Amino acid sequence: MDFLGDFLKDLLTEGSVAYSMVILALTVGIGVYLSRVKIKGISFGVTWVLFIGILLSHYRMTLDHDLLHFVKEFGLILFVYSIGLQVGPGFFSSFKSGGLKLNSVTCILVLFDVLIAVLLISTTNESADTITGIMSGAVTNTPGLGAAETAFKDMNGGVSSPNIALGYSVAYPLGVIGCILAMIAIKSFYKGEKKFDRGKNNEINIQRISLKVTNSEITGITLEEIRKRSNLDFVVSRIIYKNADTCVAADSKTCLSLGDKVLIIADCSIHTNLKELIGEQIEQEWIRPQEMLVSRKITFTKPKLNGTKLGKLNIRKEFGVNITRINRAGIDLAATANIRLQVGDILTVVGNEDAINNVKKILGDERKYLDHPNLIPIFIGIALGCILGSIPLSGTLMTTPLKLGLAGGPLIVAILVSYFGPKMGVVTYTTTSANLMIREIGITLFLACVGLGAGEKFVDSIVNNGGYLWILYGALITVVPILVAGLVGRYIFKIKYNTLIGVISGSCTNPPALAFANQQTKGGDAAVGYATVYPLAMFLRIFVGQMMILLLC
Repeated sequence: MDFLGDFLKDLLTEGSVAYSMVILALTVGIGVYLSRVKIKGISFGVTWVLFIGILLSHYRMTLDHDLLHFVKEFGLILFVYSIGLQVGPGFFSSFKSGGLKLNSVTCILVLFDVLIAVLLISTTNESADTITGIMSGAVTNTPGLGAAETAFKDMNGGVSSPNIALGYSVAYPLGVIGCILAMIAIKSFYKGEKKFDRGKNNEINIQRISLKVTNSEITGITLEEIRKRSNLDFVVSRIIYKNADTCVAADSKTCLSLGDKVLIIADCSIHTNLKELIGEQIEQEWIRPQEMLVSRKITFTKPKLNGTKLGKLNIRKEFGVNITRINRAGIDLAATANIRLQVGDILTVVGNEDAINNVKKILGDERKYLDHPNLIPIFIGIALGCILGSIPLSGTLMTTPLKLGLAGGPLIVAILVSYFGPKMGVVTYTTTSANLMIREIGITLFLACVGLGAGEKFVDSIVNNGGYLWILYGALITVVPILVAGLVGRYIFKIKYNTLIGVISGSCTNPPALAFANQQTKGGDAAVGYATVYPLAMFLRIFVGQMMILLLC
């Protein structure tokens, strides 16, 4: 009986380790289980953890205040740091070329979110912290919620605002549904457009084609310059110069002359364009039948070469193969000579089998190496992020100095470490599964603690304090900016629908909306749009959440 008594005492005594772990585990476990539930293809994902936390704390099942605070902040740090590691490699490149246009739509959407939020603060009786929480829920952005809570506590001597989490909780469900409904409405902007390409297949079908140079306008110009001018993605693998019998490997500095014969590796969809650009198609024996070209994906796993420019490896000249593209963190990058390789990059290599096998020895292609976690950049980076987030930045418009906080600091450090680390020989790679595990643990811990801390006042706020109006305010913040961004993207930037709905999903950092967008298009346009704007959107959402509190509270 004494054993049973001690067991029940440890388990049921509020504040004990066992009690705290049971409550936290139940909140996360039940919430994650319910995240699988879909209503007409729409799921609220891990936000169910937040709702379960609210339910348990409403019935007085919660954690010690200090423990709740630590676990919440720790979860937030893990979440934003893992996001930074994922988006960092493609963060700066997303502002180049067409990415600048897509990110402009994101900036417009975020700007109108803020304008509507400020308008609500000035025209209603709601406080700035409440509207900021509603705004974070309306755009389904959890790091923005964390940044706002941290800023509020810094301004008020460690005292938190329950209204931020309450507003987020109320606005979140319609933030998911409203975003999807707005994207459906945007489809009407494209009514009658002939180029609307639902279900377009974006798979790449690399084939070779032999051409004879007959266009005098491209003679004397390097292949690199020809690619830039034509805006076509192709690789000249080999060339037989006029009046020569043997072929040689070509590189970006090779110049063409009339009568030269070239072997080109390119997607079948642009073969017609290449004929118009270069010349007539010919039949030419380049290699023996047993040496037919194949396309292989090789994973770069050599830490000693981490950060090395691709051109310095002389792969094309040494082995007669071509690297057509590099996939990094899910984003395809051009395989230029100046791109620095990072451990974990997946290179698409075209050539004969023997040559590709030799290239594997240079690049590594040892997948087991990637299974070993690189913990030093993670923990040192988190430490530097917390230090950076705690540095006060003085400003004339704020009574309290601005801090990046425990959301902004780790995010910025993670982006910088993952982008510049390889250039300094630091391996920052984490596998997709490891990154996802860290991220999911972080977000579930954070949402569980937010719910467990806010649940006691949730029902009272909705029923007795006008919280039902928060749903309307959240709907305005969700729908109106998306429609404005849709009009700008459609009629000013001429972005096609499949890409635009991906951009909107990324701008709202809304995975359920992305899932809906992917259902609308079988190609990868929506996912590319999402990935292009997501880094900037996440950064802006965190920054805006802090500034709303610091300037308006």
